Amino acid sequence: MFSGAIARVEGAPEPGDTVLLTSSSGEALALGAFSPSSQIRVRIWTFDPAGEIDSSFFDDRVRAAAARRNISGGWSVSTAGRIVFSEADGVPGLVADGYGDVVVAQFLSAGAEKFKKEIAESLCTVTGCGSVYERSDAESRELEGLAPSNGVMRGAAPPGEIEIIENGLKYFVDVRKGHKTGFYLDQAINRSVVREISAGVKALNCFCYTGAFSVAALAGGAESVVSIDSSEKALETARRNAVLNGFEADAVGCVCADAFEALRGFVAEKRQFDLVILDPPKLAADKGSLERAGRAYKDANMHAMRLLPAGGTLVTFSCSGLVSAEEFQKIAAWAALDAGVTARIVARLSQAPDHPVSLNFPE
Repeated sequence: MFSGAIARVEGAPEPGDTVLLTSSSGEALALGAFSPSSQIRVRIWTFDPAGEIDSSFFDDRVRAAAARRNISGGWSVSTAGRIVFSEADGVPGLVADGYGDVVVAQFLSAGAEKFKKEIAESLCTVTGCGSVYERSDAESRELEGLAPSNGVMRGAAPPGEIEIIENGLKYFVDVRKGHKTGFYLDQAINRSVVREISAGVKALNCFCYTGAFSVAALAGGAESVVSIDSSEKALETARRNAVLNGFEADAVGCVCADAFEALRGFVAEKRQFDLVILDPPKLAADKGSLERAGRAYKDANMHAMRLLPAGGTLVTFSCSGLVSAEEFQKIAAWAALDAGVTARIVARLSQAPDHPVSLNFPE
């Protein structure tokens, strides 16, 4: 419920307090979490005005989310995946990922922050995990008037790195300092796709982070892989991930550079690759940055296309929620036009099934 849709607030609710929403005629509509600092003034917990927002409520929501993902006997040390995905699982502002015996949770809204102790208890009860570690350091918390908050919530502190297995491949994950909760779990299925199309190719993986797509390409039989990221620390983990899976450390071909600049440089050098992967960070943080983000996406895709021979494959992604799939396709079309190539869509990829999208909340 956006602030502009609210006629008045009765009483003096604090951030995260549960409030009753009523229509202009006084009809009770829903219960939600109040957030005075955000334009999203209320995030709905339930459309049952007679419900109770308490520990039992969160037990039920987390249990239902786990059941949808077939998490019944707790997480194995060889498994990782999303457990709760915010609005899609009826817990606005909560992201919870499982890595082995550790659940990493982000509390990104005033309501989730208010009940985070109860939520942590629910996560332990439902998954049987040994510990819950908080990674509430996303910039979006600022919009809710919340300061960053990291640390152990339940159980022992997680190790510096956790080894996971995804689709038969092993990866090191730093849940305490890595991006997001430590790993881009949303790309699990897409890494399998890349593995399937990598036999004999020369691959380029831009914005590679810790090299998950690079390792997947190697596992699929890639002739060579070049991996670009601006973080030398991430690239060092990429090398170690290669070794972890039986490849030489230099097989992932690490280049520490700004990916946009590196792409332009490769074009100038007339380099060519059979497969190019573009998985940049979120470039459109708000509506004010949409135009700039559009230019950046087009620039990256245009140069990537220029690096591909006839018959080459571009696997390109956007994780900017403000850039629709239709708009992203238009950006790719303009990139192809300026690159002087004819491009065809052969598959549309999306986030893994443990990152569901609610039909009434497509954002």
